[in-house]
Amino acid sequence: MAEDSFDERTEAPTDKRRSEAREKGNVATSGEINSTLVLLVGIVMLKFCSPWMYHQIVTFMQSMFQLIAHPRCDMTFFMALVIKATMFLFYLCLPVCVAIMVIGIASNIVQVGFLFTLQPLLPNLGKLDIISGTKRLMSVRSLVEMVKNVAKLILIGCIAFFTIKGEFGRFIGLWNTTPAAIWVFMLSVAFTIVLRITLVLIVLSILDLFYQRYEYEKGLKMTKQEVKEEHKQMEGDPQIKSRVRSLQREMARRRMMQEVPKATVVVTNPTYIAIAIRYEPEEMQTPRIVAKGKRIMAEQIKKIATQAGVPIVEDKPLARAMYDKVEVGDEIPVDFFAAVAEVLAYVFRLKKRNAA
Repeated sequence: MAEDSFDERTEAPTDKRRSEAREKGNVATSGEINSTLVLLVGIVMLKFCSPWMYHQIVTFMQSMFQLIAHPRCDMTFFMALVIKATMFLFYLCLPVCVAIMVIGIASNIVQVGFLFTLQPLLPNLGKLDIISGTKRLMSVRSLVEMVKNVAKLILIGCIAFFTIKGEFGRFIGLWNTTPAAIWVFMLSVAFTIVLRITLVLIVLSILDLFYQRYEYEKGLKMTKQEVKEEHKQMEGDPQIKSRVRSLQREMARRRMMQEVPKATVVVTNPTYIAIAIRYEPEEMQTPRIVAKGKRIMAEQIKKIATQAGVPIVEDKPLARAMYDKVEVGDEIPVDFFAAVAEVLAYVFRLKKRNAA
């Protein structure tokens, strides 16, 4: 996030803002938690794997000394030694490395969920801006990070010093012990130091997580103008929306007019309202409104009906009542059954008379 002034950023971030930040890899995560968990898992794995690791090192050193005792001064011999030593180191470190990798991935997933993005890896020339870089170095966030790191360094140093000081008496007796005992003692002291440091770092990591989330929310805050602009983008430009609605209404009118020739009768006001009703006894149980309109629209409906030979019946009360209560595509409500049935009966009698 840019280290600009937050004086005008008073609005909570929108869902769109959060989503865009997440897509760019900008999430609230604490590196302290990751490093602390990696340190804890690493030292625990070393603690439990140390007997196995000691045995493997002893076996490897014995085999290496046997090879060196009868050396062959050629490149093949030296390459074999290098390959064997490399494979041994890989085999020896594999359990600890796998555990550290798993806990590192799990720690990030727990903090921010599953997220895979390459955005942070893309080149950004803005990061090369000297002025912006200077502002970041002189920001409150940088000061907090510096104070936190210095305090952490002093705390770790004190823990290590007092732990070693408490074990100093046991150091003197190591001169008369076996290498295995020295190995176990050194690992025990190291484990104690790291464990104590880790317990303290866990507390610091939790505090750092809250701080990082606070900074994250602060960085995502928006100005009122940004909220308005985003709302406009989400809703669309008013002129464009008006144009879209106009086109939608025009398309709906065209579809409605295409249904007028299929109507059974058009009921009019006679000049103010026109309602086209379709009823096919073999196809439908109740009549249905296929078109309606006022003024110019009513005139167009009557014109199309006249051209298609659809009967036009004047019934002012029925036309007015149905126009307000029935929409295009709806079936005739029960309240209008009697009046519509009377009109349809008249139309059917008229058709039979004309057919005769």
